[in-house]
Amino acid sequence: MTDDAARKTLTDLVVVMAALRQPVTGCPWDLEQDFSTIAPYTIEEAYEVADAIERGDRADLCEELGDLLLQVVYHAQLASEERAFTIEDVIDGITRKMIRRHPHVFGDQAARSAGAAKGFWEKIKAEEKATKPAKHGVLADVPVAMPALTRAVKLQGKAAKVGFDWPDLAPVLHKIEEELAELKAEIATPASEARQRRMAEEYGDLLFVMANVARHLHIDPEAALRGTNAKFTRRFGRIEDRLAASGKTPAQSNLAEMDALWDEAKAEEKSKP
Repeated sequence: MTDDAARKTLTDLVVVMAALRQPVTGCPWDLEQDFSTIAPYTIEEAYEVADAIERGDRADLCEELGDLLLQVVYHAQLASEERAFTIEDVIDGITRKMIRRHPHVFGDQAARSAGAAKGFWEKIKAEEKATKPAKHGVLADVPVAMPALTRAVKLQGKAAKVGFDWPDLAPVLHKIEEELAELKAEIATPASEARQRRMAEEYGDLLFVMANVARHLHIDPEAALRGTNAKFTRRFGRIEDRLAASGKTPAQSNLAEMDALWDEAKAEEKSKP
């Protein structure tokens, strides 16, 4: 850990970022960037934070949170150069929002005594939106840049709030069968560019329904898929280890052998408490 006397602060980070963006003396790469070129890095850093959390690596989480904080400071610096807003505006805005959205913690005695009544969060958010320029449509405020599965759940949730939703899981599961049948039908047609487009569309429809299943089951589909990706990586690594013990690589093996080793890895995992 750094000596407390030598610790850097948020103010120091803001100064560093401003220096990197200083014409002539700044960093050439940083000077070339704008909001759109930095946005992908912001998304990537958020994923790396989630990955560190998933792995339970607190030291890595500390570092990744710093990388994500840099993204906030970077965007604020770009905005300050346009005289749009500053990092102080960002901090002031989010602090005020948190206080406003938690009257049961920061409100007067009556508000604190009332506690967190059911639906209060949605009510406060609705009141806030009423003061902003209206966006057209129920789904207008769901960001397009969200991961597709997450955005699917958000879109479905928004539609559900105005009554456009199945009452329970049963018809959603039936819809899976329907969409899968439509995908199979397209797969069975002669190969062509049009067929490829139709297959992609039907596959997308199937994924959309699967996202709806996750929503009805209160499962985060992104987290669930990350878990499955980790499981696949772990089990395939076990295959590689077993093959290496016999002096082979996956490329020197075959599907039957690797499939048998996969089943062994799966059985080993399931036998653990």
